[in-house]
Amino acid sequence: MRKPFVAGNWKMNTDSRSGVELAERIASGSAQTAGQEVTVAVCPPFVYLQAVAKALSASSIAVGAQDIYFEPKGAFTGEISTSMLKDVGCCYCLCGHSERRHVLGESDELINKKVTAAIAGGLLPILCVGELLEEREASQTNEVVTRQVKEGLAGLSAEKIPAVTIAYEPVWAIGTGLTATPQQAQEVHDFIRKLLAEMYDEEIAGEIRILYGGSVKPGNAADLMGRQDIDGSLVGGASLKADDFLAIIQAAV
Repeated sequence: MRKPFVAGNWKMNTDSRSGVELAERIASGSAQTAGQEVTVAVCPPFVYLQAVAKALSASSIAVGAQDIYFEPKGAFTGEISTSMLKDVGCCYCLCGHSERRHVLGESDELINKKVTAAIAGGLLPILCVGELLEEREASQTNEVVTRQVKEGLAGLSAEKIPAVTIAYEPVWAIGTGLTATPQQAQEVHDFIRKLLAEMYDEEIAGEIRILYGGSVKPGNAADLMGRQDIDGSLVGGASLKADDFLAIIQAAV
């Protein structure tokens, strides 16, 4: 059975003090569930990763990065390698978040390089996929998700794919207050799992966790995560409020 997974993406928010305080409150409030019943991770900005990881070192909460670069080292100004992230305590990394795709122009090919590099470097990638509003309205959701999943996982063997978590984030529901209905989300999660079965096999598809992201809040978390193929949440704005994030963690139990 797949253990629920709740990850918080802090995006370009917090400072050193508020980030540590938020991490400590989340750790204190989830001490009975994090690691035991629910996998929990937070993804602070790069500059606060080390401080947050230190604050969480005695807890079961993992730390993830919001992005990585695919080269191990070199003249890549402003980029961060997998070894650097491991060195400061990271376990997870986001790859292909919609804001990286649609604001910063990352391609499926680049995202695949990041997923591959993450695994090679000992990190657990969370591959984000999802359609724009106009793509959903044009009934292209499955087409878009198929392309993003297949190209994002290109070249990954059956032995390596279990390291990956997939997050379905409909772009139209991120930071907009709109949320896919639980049924809409379940339909896409079911589609992704069947796609993974075609790409690999039923057993592997049944083991991979698929998270939902897109305006997840305490009020809708239980209904979303109660669906058969929704294994948790990738949480944005609500992860910046300890009480809200803790309520979402509890809803995953």
